[in-house]
Amino acid sequence: MDNFKTSADVLFILLGAIMILAMHAGFAFLELGTVRRKNQVNALVKILSDFAVSTLAYFFIGYGIAYGVHFFVGAEELTQKSGYELTKFFFLLTFAAAIPAIVSGGIAERARFGPQLVATFLLVGFLYPFFEGIAWNQAYGIQGWLNATFGAEFHDFAGSVVVHAVGGWVGLAAVLLLGARRGRYHKDGRIAGAHPPSSIPFLALGAWILIVGWFGFNVMSAQTLEKVSGLVAMNSLLAMAGGTLVALALGRNDPGFAHNGPLAGLVAICAGSDLMHPLGALLTGGIAGGLFVVMFTLSQNRWKIDDVLGVWPLHGLCGAWGGIAAGIFGLKELGGMGGVTFMSQLAGTLLGVSIAFVGGLAVYGAVKLAVGIRLDPEDEFNGADLAIHKISASAERETLW
Repeated sequence: MDNFKTSADVLFILLGAIMILAMHAGFAFLELGTVRRKNQVNALVKILSDFAVSTLAYFFIGYGIAYGVHFFVGAEELTQKSGYELTKFFFLLTFAAAIPAIVSGGIAERARFGPQLVATFLLVGFLYPFFEGIAWNQAYGIQGWLNATFGAEFHDFAGSVVVHAVGGWVGLAAVLLLGARRGRYHKDGRIAGAHPPSSIPFLALGAWILIVGWFGFNVMSAQTLEKVSGLVAMNSLLAMAGGTLVALALGRNDPGFAHNGPLAGLVAICAGSDLMHPLGALLTGGIAGGLFVVMFTLSQNRWKIDDVLGVWPLHGLCGAWGGIAAGIFGLKELGGMGGVTFMSQLAGTLLGVSIAFVGGLAVYGAVKLAVGIRLDPEDEFNGADLAIHKISASAERETLW
């Protein structure tokens, strides 16, 4: 029976890893549909290449930093390791690789390809696993301090803060260092070009792939069959619905907001999906949907932050809200399971955000100083597809930029 249980758990977490791996196709098509046609090929190649680099960075460095486990043994000894441990690496890798996939959407259309891959290696090899270990590995000791200080450990069941807030705040740092796309704003600050999505169908396809995969992201974060919870699935569903409807209403039926609304709700529910009552999840998702619409509009139009896919409001702010929301709607007084406090959630969230933003500035600042991170004006005008990959998404459009 023990062997059967282990095999069942291996299959369970393997299926979760495959579902989250498929989410990276969602990241690719969401970016492809949002950027202009001259940058569509680059969006696809970036996500795939980032995943490959993330795999190497996490295998050789990151997983060891986060959990103190390495795979540098002979093949025979490696096969004797727990099959669950090997599959768990695959599962957690798909989380780690989401960091550069998130950042990719913010810096789209003007970032150099090679330097971004270097930044990906540094993010997944060092920065992300540092906070991952703090949040999810008891050996780091920070959880004991939070428990002693605020009455509970920091709780992030599926990565609202560990994955999404970290990715979003790193993305903000990268966007600020990179600067706005040429022609996006006038020198006096007025908006010069709106750059609407190139393909709403591809944008919608990317959103739907992400939505479906998210149930592997959340539900299978239980990591074993005996811990799987239908409450997580129900809460994810309610948060998705709340985010969709609020974003649809506040966005005045804009399809971009409508398809990012469910993602905002799902980002926010990750942390407390195993704790909240479904009504709390609905409110968490709804607030996240509104937060995304309002902050995307403010950051783009008033603050002139040219974050192409809105990764800071979507992942950075909604992820931080999700970490804090777990300390509100997870309380027994509000129908939750308990075992959390508002202050421990606030402290853990602020720590994650701080590490991400400062670390993002350090990584992208170093790469910028060393080799540069911005396409030259001519290549940016022609588009990343022709400048980097020497081919366009549609051959007949090569001269129609």
